Amino acid sequence: MFVHKPSFLMGLVFTKWACVFLLCCCLITSGVYSVEGLHGGSKVRGVNLGGWLVIEGWIKPSLFDGIANGDMLDGAEVQFKSVTSLKYVSAENGGGMNVTVDRDVPSSWETFRLWRVSESEFQFRTSEGQFLTCDGGGHFVSATAKSPSTSETYEIERSGKSRIHLKMKGGAYLQATTDDQLTANYPGTPGWDDNAATFEMTIVSNSLHGDYQLANGYGHNRAKDVLRRHRNNFITIEDFKFLYKHGINTVRIPVGWWIAFDPDPPGPYIGGSLEALDNAFLWAQEYDIKCIIDLHAAPGSQNGMEHSASRDGFTGWPTSADYISESLHVIDFLVSRYAKHPSLLGIELLNEPSAASVSLDVLIPYYKQGYQIVRKYSSSAYVIICQRIGVADPMELYQANIGSHNLVLDLHFYNLFDPFFVNMSAVDNIQYIYKSREGQLQALNNSNGPLVLVGEWVNEWNVTSGSLKDYQDFGRAQLDVYNAASFGWCYWTLKNDREHWDFEWNIRNNYLQLGNSPSKRSLNILGFLGLAFTWFCLLQFL
Repeated sequence: MFVHKPSFLMGLVFTKWACVFLLCCCLITSGVYSVEGLHGGSKVRGVNLGGWLVIEGWIKPSLFDGIANGDMLDGAEVQFKSVTSLKYVSAENGGGMNVTVDRDVPSSWETFRLWRVSESEFQFRTSEGQFLTCDGGGHFVSATAKSPSTSETYEIERSGKSRIHLKMKGGAYLQATTDDQLTANYPGTPGWDDNAATFEMTIVSNSLHGDYQLANGYGHNRAKDVLRRHRNNFITIEDFKFLYKHGINTVRIPVGWWIAFDPDPPGPYIGGSLEALDNAFLWAQEYDIKCIIDLHAAPGSQNGMEHSASRDGFTGWPTSADYISESLHVIDFLVSRYAKHPSLLGIELLNEPSAASVSLDVLIPYYKQGYQIVRKYSSSAYVIICQRIGVADPMELYQANIGSHNLVLDLHFYNLFDPFFVNMSAVDNIQYIYKSREGQLQALNNSNGPLVLVGEWVNEWNVTSGSLKDYQDFGRAQLDVYNAASFGWCYWTLKNDREHWDFEWNIRNNYLQLGNSPSKRSLNILGFLGLAFTWFCLLQFL
């Protein structure tokens, strides 16, 4: 067939550029991830519902306002100094030996963590984990009890802010003897003058304000009322409406292990969180929002922090096979209940295990068992594993062969909680996001491993004089970078008394500008248009 040369060349040119266009479209779409279950092939744009079903007192401090002796909650650290000898009570070697009253300057041996029995009765735990006890025979106090009972329970009588008496349950008062011993045999009832049974108490810290402190501080009946009001009002269907309006497609919901025992969990925990979680799933379904259930607080505590419901700052979870087994039971309970619910997106097996306390030898087998439990009920629900907090490399979990399908690694990015960020300017913080975090996410996205979720981040920093524009630029930088995470991101948190941590406040006051993150749907449309254009050009010259 004779072909007019100019037309033929013109066809080749058009076809050439059409193919280039199609190739570009394919290259664009090839590097984009999508999350199964989210409409339009998009990724997670989420918000955490922190401080709701797992209490964190710093999010809403007023929850603790009604507790008597609220400065002496479980886990508060205290020191005692004799007013006569001016020496501190000390557990030799941090516990396991005698207790003396012979130290001029307090340190860890002289610091005791409170276990609260009532508003005036306490047990004292040493830095090595033993409890102060009195054998009753020789009246000497030692730090040798492995677990507390009546013999390890003391009443604290207070006069003013610092002067106290320590009284045994049997009625005897503790005293500092002239030979620097602590004994439970003070004669009679001491006054508040300078006598051997009077001590000055220093409250070194009272920083734990979680579910344990709230429930044990109020007592069951009052705590039940406080938490009922909080759970009913802190998060409502109106919040899901707000999230939907602003393009949020996922909520990450922290829960505590006791939810699996609702409505009557082991003391001091208070039932009712399961009903609230059920409500969240209904509200999410109404507004086409997906849910990630996050085991935020494991039995015994996986990091010693209030958000893991630690009683006193110790990390007991990795030391007990029973705690680990109970955690797997909780995962089984949650997945079996919600696996078929259309709003379930994924299950996070454990939040923020401590790198200092939770070894990979413990964590990886737990994650593998948790993955299998989820797969027993669902072939599609995402299984989310959290990076250890502290000194830990997220790549350590990439090499663990935890699961093969819909596995997600959760990273938490804060320009806070580390001296490294203390003196950074606004510009320094923003540059760190682009120079460090962006490269880390790119490396993880390109690795042959789990998808990546930035499961917690916040539009807050250590910059004390940041302007509205500074915050907008910081938030924009984080969104630019975290939008590239292959699974997506979740902001911490929806509501908070601290304004810049509060997602709603940030949005309403224009400190955080979400904009439109690219979705796979829009890029797939681009690819389709490229293909259509190529066929059109080819047909013109056949």
